[in-house]
Amino acid sequence: MSDDTATKILLSESEMPTSWYNIVPDLPSPPPPVLHPGTLQPVGPDDLAPLFPMALIEQEATTERYVTIPEEVQSVYRLWRPSPLYRAHRLEKALGTPAKIYYKYEGVSPAGSHKPNTAVPQAYYNASAGIRRLTTETGAGQWGTALAFAAAQFGLECEIWQVRASYDQKPYRKLMIETFGGTIHPSPSDLTASGRKVLADDPDSPGSLGIAISEAVEVAAQHPDTNYALGSVLNHVLLHQTVIGEEALLQLAKVGAVPDVIVGCTGGGSNFAGLAFPFLREKLAGKMAPVIRAVEPASCPSLTQGTYAYDFGDTAGMTPLMKMHTLGHDFIPDPIHAGGLRYHGMAPLISHVYELGLMEAVAKTQRECFEAGVTFARAEGIIPAPEPTHALAACIEEALRCKETGEAKTILTALCGHGHLDLPAYGKFLSGELEDHSLSEDAVAAALTRLPTVYG
Repeated sequence: MSDDTATKILLSESEMPTSWYNIVPDLPSPPPPVLHPGTLQPVGPDDLAPLFPMALIEQEATTERYVTIPEEVQSVYRLWRPSPLYRAHRLEKALGTPAKIYYKYEGVSPAGSHKPNTAVPQAYYNASAGIRRLTTETGAGQWGTALAFAAAQFGLECEIWQVRASYDQKPYRKLMIETFGGTIHPSPSDLTASGRKVLADDPDSPGSLGIAISEAVEVAAQHPDTNYALGSVLNHVLLHQTVIGEEALLQLAKVGAVPDVIVGCTGGGSNFAGLAFPFLREKLAGKMAPVIRAVEPASCPSLTQGTYAYDFGDTAGMTPLMKMHTLGHDFIPDPIHAGGLRYHGMAPLISHVYELGLMEAVAKTQRECFEAGVTFARAEGIIPAPEPTHALAACIEEALRCKETGEAKTILTALCGHGHLDLPAYGKFLSGELEDHSLSEDAVAAALTRLPTVYG
């Protein structure tokens, strides 16, 4: 197949992956265990049972390389999967680069992002365990939208706490969630003890994912018919997202392409892991050798400025302790428009891979990212969500390097969602009102002084 005919690469339903991929068995060393905050001993199934069904607890700790996707989940996946892979010919032409740019487009899902890849199995396993209601947090709203959609598929109620800054910025997310049947609150809220504590200290708090997690976990822990669902960070969430990379491998093989550089945006890390981990498997097996690059916001740079330490996943300290790159569990980032990337920590599994030297990370400012988003939209016709504009900024940077050197590298990224509900942010960028936010070393140091003390 020639380059000119490889613009859109599709898979048939029969080619959709039937298993998720777990990278842990293929890593040079296992990741550090998750610890109980009281005993500082590795958590067991009983510690997680108040929040998660046993099937997900087993997936969280599995050492099996592949986990079969239940047919009930595959049936819902088929509403939009396999998702398309595009060759960005028009972007390449606009940049004048010899590089070949491919993007895996996850905005075709009912929620408009990659998030249903894990929302659907989480709803399925909870419903199968007799759970009636799910609680969760959401930043920009993609995860909350996805879980509300998935809960509707399996007859569950869904209650969501959205970070206040994003709740105010993105009113149509609330309407979309409510259309799918979910209930949504701005966070911090006066509905929980953890929310009331934050409001007492700062009535105008913009919120954070850590605060919203505390509220959702608090409510789930108080009701036996209610479980908590997390949209990123945990191993089982990253596992479910690997359908992205597994499909991309098959699609690139159809056109004989092998990536030299793989780029993904990172907040908690599920989209990045979903794309990169299947390719990292091939790299570890010696079948290819791509550079794997994570891109995060300059205002919330957990990989590039955080420290690798045990920390809570939430602000109130209700979760187990996870060893991850963190800015401190009570760190509240600036209210950038990429709300899905405003998380204080990075997924422990990605943090471990980063520590092993198997990937690299860079940080991008908000204006550079929106400039890349506009460039992409005008060339390719898709308005990207603010989150993947971070990856696009790094893709464009790499493609322009290729223009300077004459290298015809193959670049792969995940366009993890569309930006149709983020147009006010584009409006601010186009009018020159969008501000950049970067994090000073002093601010990082201050946040890290409050990390929990874990010895050994």
